[in-house]
Amino acid sequence: MRLNRHLMAGLAGALLTLPLAAGSAMAADGESLYQAKTCFACHGQDANTPIMPLYPKLAGQNKEYAVQQMKDIKSGARANGMSPAMKAIMQSVSDDEIAAIAEWLATLQ
Repeated sequence: MRLNRHLMAGLAGALLTLPLAAGSAMAADGESLYQAKTCFACHGQDANTPIMPLYPKLAGQNKEYAVQQMKDIKSGARANGMSPAMKAIMQSVSDDEIAAIAEWLATLQ
C-alpha cells in the first residue's frame, strides 16, 4: 500500500509539471510559426521593430489580448487599421497556431 501511495504521489507531481512543459514547447513553436507565417515581414524579426509606425509592436503583448486580436482579424470582427491586409494572412493560421504565436510574443521584452 505504501508503494502505491508513493507511486501516486510521484505521478501526481509529474502530471503537475506537464502544463509548464507544454507552455514552453508552445512558446518555442510560436517563434517558429512567427517566422513561417511571415509575421516578421511587418512586425520585425524581434516583434518590436515594425516596418511602419502604423504596425503594432507585438513583443511582450498580453497572450489573451493577442489571441483575441488575431482571431478578430481572422473572422473580420476587427476591420480597422491594417486589419484587412492581415485578414488574408490569418486565414492560413489555425487557432492552435495563434495560441502558440501569442504565447511566444508574451515571453518577449
